[in-house]
Amino acid sequence: MSTEYKRVILVTGANSGIGYELVKVLASKGHIVYLAARNEANGLEAQRKLQAEDGLNVKFIQLDITDINSIQSAKVKIEKEEGRLDVLVNNAGIACWDKDQNATSVDISTVRETMETNFFGLVQTTTTLLPLLRQAAKHKPGHTVILMNTIDMASGGLQSSPRALPHLVGYNTSKAAVNSYTIALAHELKGEGIKVNCVTPRFTSTSLNGFAPGGKTPQQGGQLMAEWSLLGPEDEGKTGLFWSDEGEFPW
Repeated sequence: MSTEYKRVILVTGANSGIGYELVKVLASKGHIVYLAARNEANGLEAQRKLQAEDGLNVKFIQLDITDINSIQSAKVKIEKEEGRLDVLVNNAGIACWDKDQNATSVDISTVRETMETNFFGLVQTTTTLLPLLRQAAKHKPGHTVILMNTIDMASGGLQSSPRALPHLVGYNTSKAAVNSYTIALAHELKGEGIKVNCVTPRFTSTSLNGFAPGGKTPQQGGQLMAEWSLLGPEDEGKTGLFWSDEGEFPW
């Protein structure tokens, strides 16, 4: 492990679920991992649990992706401590599945709420931290990655087909916006050697869906996200993609 490049990695929404399991995988590989959480107490407890149960040392950082001051404070902290950010995993998100999300009756406040976190917050976090990612791309070319945790229901190809999954207007639309942003961002950053991709773990049982039965485990989701977080120089060309555990997914 001593010969492998240790990346500086930030995972948002990482105090539980797929984000937590992703942090565990990345830290176990020896990388410098920042576990970000909106709630400080929950984040510190997750940090303590990783140390106590797995012997892993990760760094906690308070980060509310809907609060620009919080995002900027996180940037200042990482810049001061590391000077760069090799990998940004945009994992934080909300679903609002307890609210009506039918296309004909959804309350606009539900759409705004999901968009605020899942899209606007993600974009603001990405653009604020981009200078640190660009610094990393210069420091160690080929190892800089921006990864979005998206959903299969964000696929227009899937949702317009007979195999469509539930049409949750607020949630699905916010994630479809993320997919569109990913395409544009990957296009702009390709020349700088920064890989930008979407990954859907697909149906996974987490707190986001009330631990609905029948889904994949957070550990399985974390393993898939880890693979795409650690793309290297040998993966040149793997950017602007939408992927799942079964391969490329339709936009």
